[in-house]
Amino acid sequence: MGFMNPQLPPVDAVSYLALPRPERLKVLTRHWVEHGFGTPYAVYLFYVVKCLLYVGGSAYAISLTPGLGGLADIASWWSEPIVYQKLIVFTLLWEVVGLGCGSGPLTSRFNPPIGSVLYWLRPGTIRLPPWPERVPLTRGSRRTAVDVALYAAVLLSAGWLLGRPGTGHHGAAGLLDARAALPLIAALALLGLRDKTIFLAARGEQYGLSLLLFFFPYQDQFIGYELVMLALWWGAATSKLNHHFPFVVATMMSNAPLIPSRRVKRLFFRDHPHDLRPSRLSFCLAHIGTLTEYAVPLYLVFLGHGGFWTWAALGYMAVFHLHILSTVPMGVPLEWNIFFVFSLCYLFGAHADISVRHLHSPWLLVVVLPSLLLLPALGNVRPDLVSFLPAMRYYAGNWATSAWLFTGDALDRLEAGLSTACRLPTGQLAALYDEETALLLSQKMHGWRSLHSHGRAHNGLIDRVAWGEPDTTVVDGELIAGFALGWNFGEGHLHDDQLLAAVQERCGFAPGEVRVICLEGQPVHRGTQAYEVHDAALGLLESGHVRVRDMLTRQPWPTDGPDYPVYDVRRVHPPHPAAQDTTA
Repeated sequence: MGFMNPQLPPVDAVSYLALPRPERLKVLTRHWVEHGFGTPYAVYLFYVVKCLLYVGGSAYAISLTPGLGGLADIASWWSEPIVYQKLIVFTLLWEVVGLGCGSGPLTSRFNPPIGSVLYWLRPGTIRLPPWPERVPLTRGSRRTAVDVALYAAVLLSAGWLLGRPGTGHHGAAGLLDARAALPLIAALALLGLRDKTIFLAARGEQYGLSLLLFFFPYQDQFIGYELVMLALWWGAATSKLNHHFPFVVATMMSNAPLIPSRRVKRLFFRDHPHDLRPSRLSFCLAHIGTLTEYAVPLYLVFLGHGGFWTWAALGYMAVFHLHILSTVPMGVPLEWNIFFVFSLCYLFGAHADISVRHLHSPWLLVVVLPSLLLLPALGNVRPDLVSFLPAMRYYAGNWATSAWLFTGDALDRLEAGLSTACRLPTGQLAALYDEETALLLSQKMHGWRSLHSHGRAHNGLIDRVAWGEPDTTVVDGELIAGFALGWNFGEGHLHDDQLLAAVQERCGFAPGEVRVICLEGQPVHRGTQAYEVHDAALGLLESGHVRVRDMLTRQPWPTDGPDYPVYDVRRVHPPHPAAQDTTA
């Protein structure tokens, strides 16, 4: 691996294309174990610079607040009450522009490195309303001038709020007037009803909710921030109480740039190259991460009052988040983890004197508990109804996912038929590298997906749907969402049958040309995951369930014979005549 050149699997493109699909996945997954994505060092430099711009940009913007002082005086004002308010606004703006999560090469966004603003200011691109049948004036999938105006209103109102002076007598600069946040709150809410993609990209479950806390008195406001952070940690910990998370740990550590040793990376798997299930080390680290997110925040919120032990807990938790940041996980929630580190020092260090026991207004609980308690509870029981982001089921491997299957020239017609700001990832890579490098690097996503537990189910379902069709091209739904919507961050509900219907409106595919396998996340009380198979022209073809325990024993490549049994199958259309029937 060089500064610009990626680390590729040890096979040439001609030989790779001649391999059957199971053998291709063996090449990809075995290579991932030792080299991860094979990312060039220039990519890591890109993310380092982006994080520095986030830190420096937020500090500079906040320093312009009257009464604080310049950047040279940051040590004297970083703990001022208005600072956290403005950091929330700056981070929301950073994310909704597209500079944060879901940006850059590790989300298969090579050129340009962001989507978001390039799509959402462009009429004619695809939008996905969350409840088009229930909310008036939200039907349709085409972005209009109204949608562009609402998005511009979000950007302008966030920038205006960021530049507002403080009022009152809390600290040297006061606090933001809560009424000044109303334009941003209203614009984001209205836009979210017309396009769920933008609301999720703005991290409405965290930063949008925090804007509502501006309306509470100073002390209750800070208690609200602490409760939001507690819910994020506990929600993430709860989501990791499953069989999927060790697979995430093993896959993520293989891509960690600070672990250059291939021998160390193999330790996260049972027996590379033969058995690529997570090792005991991965299971151990998964349990430590879960325990950390439960225990340390519990101490900080309810027991810590400053002093040595509080700062020891803060230091431990900061290292925890810096470790996550150092692995540069796919989806790249880097600024998010920086925000967590600052929140630790700010809320539980500089303002350790404010405790949840000092809460005055019960209305704060009325505002925050539905989002911090009820939505995550519903999302864990009915993951089909709630995005994993507001459900706070973060990087735990239990997400809705999809695989898109194209035959003939359907993929080329998809690229030609949509209004976008970029090409598909393979086309982006072809403009940067030679044809062979572009092909092999674009295939690494299949290796990443297959190493997760749900990737095992993908492999079986793909064989079930497209068995014996040599001209089928499989593209991960994340790449389709990034290309068609301008943003992707592991949310499978952005590339399910709703996006397929929007694509079909524009491209008019014939039966069999485009099919999508949608795999739902696992409900907390069941041992199965629901799946559906949709055809662009025919609609729903089949639905059923796969058992999680079947995924845990499989390798990340299909095997001969009935590989992945499916259950409770309901067929709407006859299966493909060559399809492998593994109905149990």
